[in-house]
Amino acid sequence: MRNRSKVAPGWWDYTTLNEDILNEVEKLTFKDVVELSRTGFEIKIYDTLESFYMAEALEYVSTWEKSTIDNPKGICGPIGPTEQLPLIAQIVNDLDINIKDGHFWAMDEWFINNQEVAISHPLSFARKNMDLCFNRIRKELIMPSENLRFLRSDNIKEYSRSFDEINCLIMQGGQGEAKHWAFNDPVKREGIYKENPPSPEEYKKLGTRVVDLHPITIIQNARTSGSGAVYNIPLQAITVGPIETWKASKISIWHAGNHDNPFGMRLTAFMISKKIPDSSVPMSLLADHPNVVFNFYRPALEIFQTGLH
Repeated sequence: MRNRSKVAPGWWDYTTLNEDILNEVEKLTFKDVVELSRTGFEIKIYDTLESFYMAEALEYVSTWEKSTIDNPKGICGPIGPTEQLPLIAQIVNDLDINIKDGHFWAMDEWFINNQEVAISHPLSFARKNMDLCFNRIRKELIMPSENLRFLRSDNIKEYSRSFDEINCLIMQGGQGEAKHWAFNDPVKREGIYKENPPSPEEYKKLGTRVVDLHPITIIQNARTSGSGAVYNIPLQAITVGPIETWKASKISIWHAGNHDNPFGMRLTAFMISKKIPDSSVPMSLLADHPNVVFNFYRPALEIFQTGLH
């Protein structure tokens, strides 16, 4: 029997894992985490936030520089983190880099009343991408609007199909407290998943879709995006799925410590390194992807302690 969730009994999540795994992760030191690198899974450490976000921004620019009309390439990127976005625009503008042939996929978008939120919505991911990055790039350098793919309720199939038409060199992301990438959250504990969560094989068959958000995700986004106003956070989102993720040549996850905690970052690194995929920890399914990189900001990972404060 799997453990009952300690945070949301009607859902699957990392607290339903075998306690042997959780106890082993709790004992990991910073040095232990760094040594979890293996073939197909690399761990990188950055000592400053400046170097961390600059490296993340450069992944965008270097991807777009490789793209041509005859051989289109692109990057799929998150909102969370966002600090890299203004840096991307500055690099492109200051170095006069022509990115007209580049492509971009937004990973996800909020979904309310059976449609994506309008770009005027204060929580709109499309709005944040445009305001912090694409609207800041000089018009003579920027790619055409049709090369920017933002998720909508009416373009899910087209969005998914574009991963077969354009080479996604990198899928970037952060990690949420539900241990998701994009909004690939654990599922509800009901129906055929009452006793066990979906198998890794089942979960990996999911494509771009509308999802119900785990309570952990709602609380996290209230903290990071709404000053704690949980009632303002949508209950659903449209998200890129595992099907599209496995079409990306590289998965690049950026852990600055703002969207998950030291235990969570250790947990997914451990499960990917040791090849322990479990859909209650969606990020762990990347154990089966051939090229995954975890990028850590050192201070966010170094300190791990249990005790009152």
